[in-house]
Amino acid sequence: MDLTIQIPDEIGAALQAQALAQGVTAARYASSVIEKTLAPAVELGSSCQPFETGYGMWAKYGPAPSMEEIDENRREMFRNFAQDL
Repeated sequence: MDLTIQIPDEIGAALQAQALAQGVTAARYASSVIEKTLAPAVELGSSCQPFETGYGMWAKYGPAPSMEEIDENRREMFRNFAQDL
């Protein structure tokens, strides 16, 4: 794929300097940088949909209970546990 982009002069100078240091053309160096940057996205597949985080899945339910609330609920749930045996 051929692509033409406009970049600021200072970025172009840095690109040229890095390309010379690598012994390749500026176009080849830019291509390799783009390939390295986008490789993880290509490996994920063509869907390109980000995974939903755990925070995102549960955010609609509000903040999580505190440890004190969890302990209180646990004590309440098991208060009469096994008293009938």
